[in-house]
Amino acid sequence: MKHALLFICLLVCFPVITNAQETTPDTTAAPLFSPEKLDLLQYIRVDLKMRLGFRAYSLRGGTHDYQGAQFVNEYTALQISGKVHEKIGFTFRNRFNKNSAIQTLDELANNIELAYIDIQAAPGLNLQIGKMFAYFGGYEYAMDPINILLYNDIQSGIKNYVTGVGATYQLSDAHKIGLQVLNSRTMHFQDKYAHAAPNIKEPDWPVEFVVNWIGDFFGGKFQTNYSFSYAEEALHKGTYFVTLGHRYTTDKFRIMYDFAYSNEEIDTKGIASTIMNATVAPEDKQVAQDVSYLGNWLRAEYQISPKFSASLALMTGITSHKTSSHHRLRTRYGAVPAVYYQPFKDTNVRFFLAYIGQYFDYSNYAITNYGASSYNRNAVRFGIIAPLWIL
Repeated sequence: MKHALLFICLLVCFPVITNAQETTPDTTAAPLFSPEKLDLLQYIRVDLKMRLGFRAYSLRGGTHDYQGAQFVNEYTALQISGKVHEKIGFTFRNRFNKNSAIQTLDELANNIELAYIDIQAAPGLNLQIGKMFAYFGGYEYAMDPINILLYNDIQSGIKNYVTGVGATYQLSDAHKIGLQVLNSRTMHFQDKYAHAAPNIKEPDWPVEFVVNWIGDFFGGKFQTNYSFSYAEEALHKGTYFVTLGHRYTTDKFRIMYDFAYSNEEIDTKGIASTIMNATVAPEDKQVAQDVSYLGNWLRAEYQISPKFSASLALMTGITSHKTSSHHRLRTRYGAVPAVYYQPFKDTNVRFFLAYIGQYFDYSNYAITNYGASSYNRNAVRFGIIAPLWIL
């Protein structure tokens, strides 16, 4: 039965391709799962992750004034991971409700978030090669996306699944470091910055370097997840990004706090560009330069009983244009209180009820120069979070 389920999942994720030039099987390569390697099947894992629900929402303020309600598939992904050798593993994840356009730089569909090989090069040292998650710090970023109902500005705008190579080294039981060299984007320069200003030019290599440190203190009660990265998407236009994540855990209570700051010589998040181009004709819109993003994120979780739990997430995101007077453009405030009900003992399937409140506070500078106006966005969501371990 296990082998049959694996076969079905592979058919779903990897459509059969017919090609007249490939009619003869490659007899020089050995199969990954030859009879003597069937024991590796025990390491194959298949997860279907879904978050589905009903939401009612409203926008109020400025030019925003409407409301609505609908059922929505918020998150649906299939992830397959396993081993093909005692020292070689792989991970593949397809996010089905995500744009599937082929990215011109990495030549993978945008909805294929993970497709990498993990090699144990030495005790404590692992290498990753392929499309992977960047080693950015912070616990908002580290959490399973199925559990995040609202991301802060920086996390919702970063390019977190990119192609490259990475290495992690377990310094000790309590400390782990990581280093990555990645593409800084998934699209070619001309596809992403076709309407950029004349001083924005293509670099020889759109590269990103990421350094990460994870620390464990007081027997695992307190943990840190820090990172620093430098990315260059355009020639001599860099992005400096730092995230400092902290987590404290007890038997029933967990609290996390992240600080994040991104200093960008060319706007990679797009929020500042959207604000500054609001009253500009489509043919004159340009990517903003010299902007910054600062974020604070706090999340507390409490296990009320074996079946009930609650969480509260609070966040702020500040978008600024770094002119001579460093003008703030917008501050976004967010609050997400939620309760969860887990009716089944042997699975993590949960029903949730949450309120998602946001307030977009535009500065006088943005109101005067770019025609912005402050507004509220509110939503009530009810649904189910189902991380299903299939195989």
